[in-house]
Amino acid sequence: MVKVEVEQGLLEGEQLDLVTGDGQYYSFKGVPYAEPPFGPLRFKAPQPPKPWSGIRKATEHGPVCPQKDIFTQQYVPGSEDCLYLNVYTRNLKPKMPLAVMVFIHGGGYKSGSGNEDNYGPDFLVNHDVVLVTINYRLEVLGFLCLDTEDVPGNAGMKDQVAALKWVQKNIAQFGGDPKNVTIFGESAGGASAALHVLSPMSKELFKRAIPMSGVPLCEWSTPFEPKRRAFVLGKQLGFETNDACKLLHFLQSVPVEKLVDVSPCVISAEEALNNILKMYHFTPVVEKDFGAGHFLTIDPEVALRSGKVNEVDVMIGYTDKEAIVGIPAFETLLQSYSKYPEILVPRQIFYNSSPIKVLELADKIKTHYFGDKQITVDSMKEAVVFFCESCFPYYVTKYIRLLPKIGNTKRYMYCFSNVSERNIYGQLGAKYGITGASHLDDLMYLFDAKKAKLSIDKSSKSYKMIQETCALFTNFAKFGNPTPNASVGVTWPEYDNVQEQYLDIGETLTPGKKLFKEAIEFWQSVYEYAEKK
Repeated sequence: MVKVEVEQGLLEGEQLDLVTGDGQYYSFKGVPYAEPPFGPLRFKAPQPPKPWSGIRKATEHGPVCPQKDIFTQQYVPGSEDCLYLNVYTRNLKPKMPLAVMVFIHGGGYKSGSGNEDNYGPDFLVNHDVVLVTINYRLEVLGFLCLDTEDVPGNAGMKDQVAALKWVQKNIAQFGGDPKNVTIFGESAGGASAALHVLSPMSKELFKRAIPMSGVPLCEWSTPFEPKRRAFVLGKQLGFETNDACKLLHFLQSVPVEKLVDVSPCVISAEEALNNILKMYHFTPVVEKDFGAGHFLTIDPEVALRSGKVNEVDVMIGYTDKEAIVGIPAFETLLQSYSKYPEILVPRQIFYNSSPIKVLELADKIKTHYFGDKQITVDSMKEAVVFFCESCFPYYVTKYIRLLPKIGNTKRYMYCFSNVSERNIYGQLGAKYGITGASHLDDLMYLFDAKKAKLSIDKSSKSYKMIQETCALFTNFAKFGNPTPNASVGVTWPEYDNVQEQYLDIGETLTPGKKLFKEAIEFWQSVYEYAEKK
């Protein structure tokens, strides 16, 4: 057992063996970074954690937020007392403070945690960084918006900010450098990281960001009438009112399980739009500006275009076959797309266009991806291409194109295409002859997902990819350059809006230009067509 003193008191962690067999690392789990948001604190911004007396054991993860797992469809009771983080490092007293990497988990803002079942630290800490993983409030608990000063929205994002503030105050005690913090996240966690780049609340809490497979411009991260949705939720739960204060009192009184996996639809079309690649009911929002304590009061695209961003380095990208992970859902979901082809149209356009315009665009999209084929399981290959290209390339590229280069900040872009036995989600494509790196597969090369129990063979190609991927990510965290001195045998060029350089992270590391060029041009034409019409 090993003890570390943080602002709130003494923690007792432990030393654990690295799964790679390279020695041990220090582990501190279940560290509270905010007060439990019970009762009157439900839906509200997190409060600083209170000190404790004596020694607090830090050998077990804290509770996760109550949720329904979006992959297993299992209800996970968890607890509203879920604001905990985990700290891992190989060296508590290094000669020089180590770069810090703070990971934000994905899960559509409605499921997941930072725990080691998916995010074991073994690979990253072996590259001389301090790793922090966090839990935050999810779904209604984290993203209810009443447009009031008490509940303006984004409580879950403010939880993440509270965790970053805790890191600033305490990470030096674990050998970390508070002046060199990199935030990174995947999917909704990637969109979260991209939002911190824009948020005035997050300013100076980190130096670099790595949004993976997600930005706030993606349609699944886009809110629609969030205040109205809150009142629909109240109605679904048996309390109809037009008074935000009364609604808040009611929603703070209902059992927490009633706030899990809810589907309050604002318009009838959302019943059909509701699928894992298009829509989540509770997401980050643009808050009303009540003068203080806001996370974001400007639309993300407006913030990007106006240059109202934090001065940080950004490394951004996605996998080459993101949508493979959804194949089990597509086997039934495609029926909806066949019945209602307007679902092919991005929600941002759907909400703001006439039905005639939407149907015209649906025809355009259907012809582009499916030709004369019907949208059925027999067109699964075409469907996967559609879902891949409609979810990520256009939005991620738009984000980095609009992201201004301030001072000496650097921009890098990647595509993860490696295929090996570690691609546990990519294997779902084998049934249809589809290969590639799926959504989530890149995480298998950064983390040891304990629940997956994947073997480690140091002579394998997959282990080589673990080493290379971790080197790229940790080099960026340490130096702001993923390939200093061509340390992994290649130089990754910085991104610019003319050349649009990127690095393909595959079996070999290959620089390229204009990633998914044709797909981006097509979706650009869709948006331009909608605007002209």
